[in-house]
Amino acid sequence: MHGQEWDATDAAGPARDGTPARLDGHRLVPLATALLQDDGLILHWSEDAEALLGFSADEAVGSYAAQLLTSGDDRPEVLALFERIMSGKGWSGIFPVRHRDGHVVELEFRTYPIAGPAGTLLLLATASDTAALHRVEADLAVLDGIFGQSPIGMAVYDTDLRYVRLNKALARMNGVPVEEHLGRRISAVLPGINSAEIEQTMRQVLTTGRPVVDARSHGRVPGDPRRDRAWSASYFRLQDSTGRVFGACSSIIDVTERFQAEARASRAQERLATIAEATARIGTTLDLKRTAEELIEAVVPRFADFATVDLLEPVLRGAEPTTIPLDRSVQLRAVAVGESYESGLALAVDTVGEVSEYAPDRSYTQCLRSGRPLLRSHVDEDVLRGLVATPERVAPGIAAGIHSYLMVPMTARGMVLGGAEFIRMRNPEPFTDADVALAEELVARTALAVDNARLYRRERETALTLQRSLLPQEIHRTLGLEIAYRYLPSSVVSEVGGDWFDVVPLSCGRVALVVGDVMGHGIRAAATMGQLRTVARTLATLDMPPEQVLTRLDETASGIGEGQFATCICAVYDPLERTVQVSSAGHLPPVWVGPDGTTRRVDVPPGVPLGVGGVAFESIEFALPEGAMVALYTDGLVERRGQDLDDGIDLLARTLAGPGRTLEESCDAVLGALVTDGTDDDIAMIMARVLPLPADRIATLPLTGGGRLPGKARRFTRATLDAWGLSALSDYAELLVSELVTNALLHADAPRRLRLFRDRVLTVEVADTGGQTPQLRPFAEQDEGGRGMFLVSELAQRWGSRLTRDGKVVWAELELPFGTV
Repeated sequence: MHGQEWDATDAAGPARDGTPARLDGHRLVPLATALLQDDGLILHWSEDAEALLGFSADEAVGSYAAQLLTSGDDRPEVLALFERIMSGKGWSGIFPVRHRDGHVVELEFRTYPIAGPAGTLLLLATASDTAALHRVEADLAVLDGIFGQSPIGMAVYDTDLRYVRLNKALARMNGVPVEEHLGRRISAVLPGINSAEIEQTMRQVLTTGRPVVDARSHGRVPGDPRRDRAWSASYFRLQDSTGRVFGACSSIIDVTERFQAEARASRAQERLATIAEATARIGTTLDLKRTAEELIEAVVPRFADFATVDLLEPVLRGAEPTTIPLDRSVQLRAVAVGESYESGLALAVDTVGEVSEYAPDRSYTQCLRSGRPLLRSHVDEDVLRGLVATPERVAPGIAAGIHSYLMVPMTARGMVLGGAEFIRMRNPEPFTDADVALAEELVARTALAVDNARLYRRERETALTLQRSLLPQEIHRTLGLEIAYRYLPSSVVSEVGGDWFDVVPLSCGRVALVVGDVMGHGIRAAATMGQLRTVARTLATLDMPPEQVLTRLDETASGIGEGQFATCICAVYDPLERTVQVSSAGHLPPVWVGPDGTTRRVDVPPGVPLGVGGVAFESIEFALPEGAMVALYTDGLVERRGQDLDDGIDLLARTLAGPGRTLEESCDAVLGALVTDGTDDDIAMIMARVLPLPADRIATLPLTGGGRLPGKARRFTRATLDAWGLSALSDYAELLVSELVTNALLHADAPRRLRLFRDRVLTVEVADTGGQTPQLRPFAEQDEGGRGMFLVSELAQRWGSRLTRDGKVVWAELELPFGTV
């Protein structure tokens, strides 16, 4: 103990150096005894005598006490004192005695003359070390002082845990007199505290011998029956020199104030932890319903046993919340409900999705109108009747055990969005003002997130509406080409993107496929996308080649505003030649799929994004045989976080190579393979597959050799239209053909080919080797020429020209008769 080491002699008896024996830290005073004859001869010598004076029994017995224990100087005095004692007068007192090693030991003696055998007189002497006696007396004085004067409560218990001794300080703590404790157990004296736990601790101390420090107890005592108190107690075992356990001792300190301070600090820390956890949890998404659920998860069961979040109907529709009129009831829809255990309280509140209506005079309505929390610390049937929406919900609430209620309006930017209710049943503590402050903090955070979600939903719906209105509403059928497309808005990010696609029908059965992606998100990106799509469509219909379309688009993007960039790819397909001309502005390459399922990326000169400016665009041309397919797409389809972009394009190619699918099925297969768990960006995709051209839709006449070419062209035109059942257009078509061929003979090197093409309209086109496009020129009545193209313009629904690699093509369109396909 206290750093000292103990050996077996500590438990067996007195130490051999004469110091008091110790047993588990307690001193015992040795009592030496000796029996002497009337002449001073020692007859008996005890072990304690040996311990005190160092002489063994063998050395002492048979020796004269005066010679053994005194020096020559003291011997006359000792003999005189011995004679007086033996005369029957007796004696008690302190006398110095010589130790075996020569030093003097002060002993306190008690002498008792006794009658021996045969009438002899013997002397029984007992002695104790005066220093040891003084130490014991001091210890007893200290112990009495502790019990009598210490403000700390102290008690001694027997092995049955009954009070044996206690001080007045403990009696005052308990409010019970000392005498009413003695002989009784703690559970009998103090039934209002956790006595079973205390007695279990004391039994462990008695059994193991290990002391217990700062064991907490709590409850109410007779001296203060209306207030909970707390104590800190320490227990240790009591035992004698033989090791026999005869009880336990305790010291007790009242720590009520410290306990209450710790409890307040613990509650404050718990509130801070709740706020910290809720801050990290609430508002992680821009989903209104999920945000309400996050509040429920943050407060159940830590703060409340049951909680609900209800929102006003206009808020759920994304509308702007308004002030609640004094004479109007309010309708709220349950968005989230949570409970810590099956309480049956769900019968007293709305399930998720249900609507409740509160009259203008209800407490709930008034609370929403005021924006201040509603606290009912103690709830009974009358109180609950004023809280619920309908009377039939009172009984289930009482049956569930509602005893405390708190409702906090959910307000953001000065407007009420709804309310959050918190209910306690198993939790015995009523809601307090501190709980109200905590709930207000959590609900305020939730309200801001809910309002952000509401505003996001409204903006997203606006942007989606704008974006969808700017995308093609209908894709016209294109002869010789099957087209399928998909558009998916982003499912993750907070705003829609600026992806777009378009299918633009061109002259002579050609079609332009355009896919683009405006960088950024939101309404601005959607508006930019609309402008670029409109310009691209207009430019394509002017028969500009793809590289020129992108050049003009680049100028448009630069003029829209700083920081407005977009990638774009433009492909023009000619069904008559079965060729595709493609140009790219920083866009991903198309994927080409052959009739046999082989795939490859089309190596298009990459270009720079639209809006950068100053860089020329290039185009390439490649063939698409019958049954081949080409896919154009935006990066939202193939780009994923943590995945290489090339991996996404390779997966797209492998998916497109799957045999036996229609184009629509191929679109679905691609989305199923590449879009598994939503996408961070919008997706726009066009797929086009080459179909065979019907023989009755196209007719070609080479304009070579001798003879009158205009007459030859007119006869070919009439015969073709008669065969197609379009004789009604023969006169107009002959005149158009005649003028176009004549114009090529006069103003170009030579016409090369006449082609008739029937699709949505009848197209007449004449190819020549000239590079000058025809123009409408004013003419006077007396002029002999200049009327050819004017006549073409008057007869045709639409006409135009486009440059080719070896000249140009001039074309004109006639409407088909009604009912003709």
